[in-house]
Amino acid sequence: MATNPDPQTPLTTLAGDVRSIDDWTTTFHLCLIVLPDQMEARSFLPVADRIFKVFGDADCHTALVVPSTAAIARRILGDHGERNLTFVDPDRVLVDALGLTALPALVHIRQDTSVGAAAEGWDATEWQRVADSLATAMAWSAPELV
Repeated sequence: MATNPDPQTPLTTLAGDVRSIDDWTTTFHLCLIVLPDQMEARSFLPVADRIFKVFGDADCHTALVVPSTAAIARRILGDHGERNLTFVDPDRVLVDALGLTALPALVHIRQDTSVGAAAEGWDATEWQRVADSLATAMAWSAPELV
């Protein structure tokens, strides 16, 4: 079960810029898709695209997270890493701060840095629940995942 992270937990972009979760949520919520750090993660990119297409204009940052180095993230994500906000987490600081035990995961972090909703492992019904919860919080439509 996901836990509220320390607001000072660092998030590092693919380009190497580092800001805290608190900095990233000053104005917007976060919609994070945390992928496994293996090539199998590519199979979840179409789902990420569907989610990001719907929430891309909502009041949230949509981002991919790869718990590995920038080089490995680029290899896994290909051009998805450049087209989307992407965070790397080589020391699994974010993954641990969120208490995630199964990847992929869909996580909604509110502006107060608390977890609004989360789904661990691939379960379309659970991911839909998180997407619906985020849509309600954003007063936005939800992507269809099931």
